[in-house]
Amino acid sequence: MSDEIVVHRYEVGEVVAEARYPLTRESLVRYAGASGDFNAIHYRDDVAAEVGLPGVLAHGMLTMGLAVQPVVEWLGDPARVLDYQVRFTRPVVVDPVSGASIAVSAKIGQLDEAAGTGRIDLTVTAGDEPATVLGKAQVRVSLP
Repeated sequence: MSDEIVVHRYEVGEVVAEARYPLTRESLVRYAGASGDFNAIHYRDDVAAEVGLPGVLAHGMLTMGLAVQPVVEWLGDPARVLDYQVRFTRPVVVDPVSGASIAVSAKIGQLDEAAGTGRIDLTVTAGDEPATVLGKAQVRVSLP
């Protein structure tokens, strides 16, 4: 019996990970405590309304962190993330009763087989809205 090495060949356009993450007001409080970001727009409806927001918003960095999580899980090692950049395009409003959810789809956008790296393009939406909450969300990775 011979030992076979199976090498996965990745393809541009291949979806490598998908996930959905629920958010509640409690999630925001926990994140505020962990990050030290206690801006009232993340927990008080009256303050959010005063500054013209549609409601209490999830922290941008929380959204960004959740968005990369399926890629980290797919890679199996966070050290394989070489670079990660996003543009914040739309806020995630977290309803006091129903909360919110963030959906992430991670697709290979570019491959450099010689270097063993790839660019993973993220599509990140909130709830059932088709508009993305992160634009040009890209993760440069060392492929497994």
